[in-house]
Amino acid sequence: MTQKYVMYSPLYRQEQEYSRAGVPLSRQTMSNWLLKASALWLQPVYERMKAELLKQDILHADETTLQVLNEPGKKAQSKSYMWLYRTGREAPQQLVLFEYRQSRRAEHPEEFLKDYRGYLHADGYIGYYTLPGITVAACWAHARRKYEEALQGTSKKNEAEMSNILRGKQYCDSLFAIENEISSLPPEERLRKRKELAEPILKEFHDWVFRLNAAPKSLLGKAVQYTRKYWLHLVNYLQDGRLEISNNRAERSIKPFVMGRKNFLFANVPKGAETSAIIYSLVETAKENGLDPYRYLAWLMHEAPKLDMRIEEQVEKLLPVNAPEQCRMIKGV
Repeated sequence: MTQKYVMYSPLYRQEQEYSRAGVPLSRQTMSNWLLKASALWLQPVYERMKAELLKQDILHADETTLQVLNEPGKKAQSKSYMWLYRTGREAPQQLVLFEYRQSRRAEHPEEFLKDYRGYLHADGYIGYYTLPGITVAACWAHARRKYEEALQGTSKKNEAEMSNILRGKQYCDSLFAIENEISSLPPEERLRKRKELAEPILKEFHDWVFRLNAAPKSLLGKAVQYTRKYWLHLVNYLQDGRLEISNNRAERSIKPFVMGRKNFLFANVPKGAETSAIIYSLVETAKENGLDPYRYLAWLMHEAPKLDMRIEEQVEKLLPVNAPEQCRMIKGV
């Protein structure tokens, strides 16, 4: 598990490594071990983590593609998706959950978050913005990226357009600079500073961007349209000092899966993709709570067979936040 989900070494490479060491251990055997371990011991912990995640009132979400070769009713080249949901920075315990689904349809986050009420940090995927009982805080990093792309793709000879692109980017940069200055403050003070420092900039930005006459198909026009489309959600981070200006927290958390995908490329069957989602959830949550993934997984697999995994209180003992000191990362590593 650690080699595949932490070190990004696919099972076929592990098979080769074992073979060179004189150990005839096939990738199919290892795959079966992962499936069995997940079903018996890891999935109950995953479900308990999900229940705790949905009790929070601030979450982040993101999604990325995954290819599953033998998916019923779909071609091998079709795109499936790995969704990510995680807690905000002020949560009492950090939780990172992955969920495999066959498509990017809005019904998937709606089903996952059906019992959730609160704020959701998200990017521009429209499916997040129709979820009942949820206030979306749109990502300013995505908005700023539109102006950065326009800056790179527009000719410097077009001085008027370049000037407007720079102005839009400067507004975004100013908002992020404020967040850097106040990041160490407690939430209440952070919110007060946002009202004092960021709100005037946002008002000026709003007046400028909604007056600007930019060609819709130009790079500037696309940046302006994005800002206008999500404006009411972009300013939602002013509602609570615990909220963040961007969804970068989710993007950082989904990156290990993206890195692993570059090496293993695809999943053979849906059950394998589901197992990967569960193990990635445990590994990334362990890392977020200062645990060494190998030590945590070894401890979990040692303790789980002693417990009745049908009893919630028993499973609770195995959550990363409840892991013993022996599972923690060694300082300096």
